[in-house]
Amino acid sequence: MKILILACVSILTLNISAISQDWDNIKITPIKVHDNLYMMTGEGGNIGVSIGEDGIFLIDDQYAPLTEKILAAIGTLSKDAIKFAFNTHYHGDHTGGNENLGKQGVDFVAHDNVYKRLNEGGSAKEALPIISFNDQLTFHLNGLHINTRHYRNAHTDGDSIVYFNGKNTIHMGDIFFNGSYPYVDVEGGGSWKGLIVAVQSTLNNIDDNTKVIPGHGSLTDKEGLKIYYNVLKDIEGILTPLALSGLSLNDVKKLKPLEKYDGDYGKGFMDPNSFISIVYEDIYRNINK
Repeated sequence: MKILILACVSILTLNISAISQDWDNIKITPIKVHDNLYMMTGEGGNIGVSIGEDGIFLIDDQYAPLTEKILAAIGTLSKDAIKFAFNTHYHGDHTGGNENLGKQGVDFVAHDNVYKRLNEGGSAKEALPIISFNDQLTFHLNGLHINTRHYRNAHTDGDSIVYFNGKNTIHMGDIFFNGSYPYVDVEGGGSWKGLIVAVQSTLNNIDDNTKVIPGHGSLTDKEGLKIYYNVLKDIEGILTPLALSGLSLNDVKKLKPLEKYDGDYGKGFMDPNSFISIVYEDIYRNINK
């Protein structure tokens, strides 16, 4: 089990994957969310960009080989400098460009545990946040109050959701995988229970008009997040009785209890086998503490 988790972490933290060997073919695409607020797709986690008179506020930066493409895409939106860059968590598909941007003078901000994991993981000084926080932090930029809130033990132990007050938009980082099975980085402090709590809390704090930027997948709204939440809760309801009965992971896999979701949700980063292995073991472990 630990080997599986470490393998998943290595894929997320290394700046290489089978689909990313030819970086030249990857296109960075800005998608307008509101005036002066964009989501950008490419390879890795979705990027958030706020532009305005105070400069650019950037959320996550994908992989190092894509930095120049990301900057070029931002340049089509604004010629201003990046004022702050915010990391939603520590995984390499969201922080891989930190060092490149840091060497250009960009200041990074993230939760305390993001700093800790990047630092302990051997990241260069330029890749580390110069400001970290333990619960909530607010940026007052571009006429907006940009609130960041930490959720403990969700996708990792350092996840933050970013609220753009005045734009009714949130960036959820990898707490939200839209249209695919989420990855719970148990070795990185994540938990299935914490992931559900974070999604439920977010739903309670947004309205039907809120635009929702997921860590992976397409731009959506509260209804899209509700669908994701309902899938998570249903999966919990399916796997918890099996864990309570004491079934082994191998026996559970033979039952194919999540088969109704595998076709639609098992085509992303987490294949059905890897997903059920991590989630079932986490639920089983928590029940049998």
